[in-house]
Formats: sequence, structure tokens, C-alpha cells
Amino acid sequence: MKKIIVIVILLVVVGFSGVFVFQKWKLTASSEARLSQTKTTRVEARDINFAISVAGDISPADQVSVRPEINGRIQTLPVDLGDGVKKGKVLFTLDDADLQIEKSTRITEIDGAKLQLERARRNFERSKELFENKLISLELFEDTKTEFELAQNSLQRAGKALNLLEDKLTKTQILAPFDCTILTRPVSVGQAVSGSGGFNSGTEVLTIANLNEMVVNAHINQADVARLAINQLVDIQIDSVAGLKIKGVIDRIAPQAALKNGIKGFAARIQIKEIDARVRPGMTANISIPVATAENVLAVPLAAVFYEKDGKFAYVKKGEVFERRPIQVGVADYFFAEVQQGLQSGDLIALELPEGKIEGKSDGDSPGKPAGSGGKAGVKGGGNHPTSKPQTNGGVSQGLKATASSTLGNIKP
Repeated sequence: MKKIIVIVILLVVVGFSGVFVFQKWKLTASSEARLSQTKTTRVEARDINFAISVAGDISPADQVSVRPEINGRIQTLPVDLGDGVKKGKVLFTLDDADLQIEKSTRITEIDGAKLQLERARRNFERSKELFENKLISLELFEDTKTEFELAQNSLQRAGKALNLLEDKLTKTQILAPFDCTILTRPVSVGQAVSGSGGFNSGTEVLTIANLNEMVVNAHINQADVARLAINQLVDIQIDSVAGLKIKGVIDRIAPQAALKNGIKGFAARIQIKEIDARVRPGMTANISIPVATAENVLAVPLAAVFYEKDGKFAYVKKGEVFERRPIQVGVADYFFAEVQQGLQSGDLIALELPEGKIEGKSDGDSPGKPAGSGGKAGVKGGGNHPTSKPQTNGGVSQGLKATASSTLGNIKP
């Protein structure tokens, strides 16, 4: 009986030992499986180009609202929407019939003033001769002299009035100030218009623009404006014209910030260098402004860059374990970051936090957070990413796309 009890006890002990060994083996196998399932990628050389992307509206560099200087009625309007007009050609004319009548009156007044001046001159010369011979009084002589001077003034006033009228007549014909295209024509022949010196700055007859010189007006986030410079080249893509990509140059940056759509920034004007006939005013343009470039440098995806307070690091796979290795990053875009120190070409690195054994980390250390890990506390990649929480999609930080104007890493402009 004692033998049976001993055998039972031994069987129980062996059973419990087997269960313990099996559970330990199961945990070890599970850990190794998780280790082998950790997503990884190779460190390799690539080009990194970081650019600011903004949208803007296309408009002519020179656009003019054509208004007459004087009141009148449209007599001729030989141009229409879309017409090209050379410099010096007629845009429209005003009816000048009333001015021509007034001109005739002014000419008649001048002729009368000349006759009066001639008579006054003769009287003055005669009285002067008589006064010198002491045949008339000084008072009578001075009266004829005054009449002569008044006649001179009358002739001058009549001449100036005629000059003003002739100047008005020249303003009845409006010529193109430069080679232009007609953008708008809100009036028609026969319509009365007011001059620019009158109410509401006059009537707008035409809007013209030089479509050979076009610009893009954009609003640059205040966080990015310091990276821009006058004469900096940019790439322009037109939404309305599929596949069209043209070059531009930054022509002007506003000295003072303005608020637009709730975003504080600076107005910038980009001169289009290559004019395409399909590009028209009012179209939307997407502008890419390169601010940092690194060619043929070691780079890793943003999801492979982890950080803690003491710096950034990556997990490098060494056999069956991962080694946590400090790294230094440089230029970064929305997908990759340059690795300046800490990694070599061909290193296999983790794209997510490894769950297996990690070398180079004490038990009290925080495991760190990867770039693009769903916006959890401490997430960064490629340097100082936006404070907004990015979302991931296959290890790529998508949240960064929505904040194109934010600082990425140690950008080298």
C-alpha cells in the first residue's frame, strides 16, 4: 500500500513538473514568434527632399480697371471678352459732339479776344504818344494802358479754356496702356458713364490684364516664412490642367503677417517663369517650395525612429534579439529621415516596438515610442515633428501630411 502511495505521489510531482516545463516552453516559443513577426526594414541610401506645399490663386501681374476720366456716353466699343489688344490701340471712345460744339465756342471767343486786344493796343499806343506830347492827362493814359492789359488777360484766359477743352477731347478716346487681354466688359455702346473724378471713382468700362506675365498669390504659414527667400525657385502644378508642371520664382514676401482662414501667415507672390496658354487667371495652383535636400544619404522610415528624453534611437536586429542603438537624424521629409550617426547601410531595424529581448536597455528604462505610432505620448520621428498627434498607415506617419508647414527634424535649408 505504501508503494502505491509513493508511486501516486511521484506521478503527481512528475505531472506538475511537466506542466510547468510545458508552460515555460510555450511562453518562450510565443516570445520568439512575436520577435520573428516584428516588422523590419533595411537601412539604405536614398535622396530626401523636404518641401513646403501651399495653394494659391493665379492672377495677372498687371491688371487694370479702365474707367474714363470724364463724363460721357459710349460711342464705340470695338473690343470684347478675351480679345487681345496691342499697346496704343483703341479700347473705346466717348461721344464728343457736345465738346466739339464747346470747342467752336471757345475758338470764337479767342477770335473776339484778339480783336479787342488789337483795339486796346491801338488806343494805348495813341494815348502814349499824346501823353508824351503832353496833350492828354496822366489819368487818361493809364486808363488806356489798363484796358490794353485787360484785353491781354482775356485772350490768355480764352486760350487756356481752349487748351483744357482740347485735353478733354483727347480723353474721349481711351487707348490700351500695354499689350493686354480683355477680362471683363460690363457696359455696352450707348451707355452713359461717369468720369473717375466723380461718384464712386467713375464707371468701370473694361478690365484688362497682361496675360504674358502671371503670378500666384499664396498665404505662407508663419512657421515656414523664415525659410523662404526672394528669387527662390519653386515648382507649380495647376489643378485645372492635368499633368502641367511649371517653374516659378518668389517675387515678393509681405513684411507683415495677416490672418487668413484662421491661420496667421504672410502673403507671398510667385512669378510664373513659363507661361502656358492654358493657364488663366483665377485658376488654383499648388506650389512646392523646396527648403531642404540631402542626396544619397542613409535613411530610415519615420516609424523606425524612436525617442526618449535623452535622444533618439532605433532597434537593430542582432540574431534573435534587438539592440537599442542611439542615432542622430538630419534632414527629414514626411516619410524618411536621414541618419547621420548610429546606423550602417544594410542594418535591419524594427518598424514597431519589439516585444522580444532588447539589448542595451535596463529594466527601468522606458521602451520609447516610435514615430507614427498612432499619436501616443512621446511619438516623434525624424526630429521635432508637429505637436499634433499623427496617425499611421503601414508605418508611415500620415498626420505629418496635414501639417506640411511644420518643422521636421534638424532641417538644413
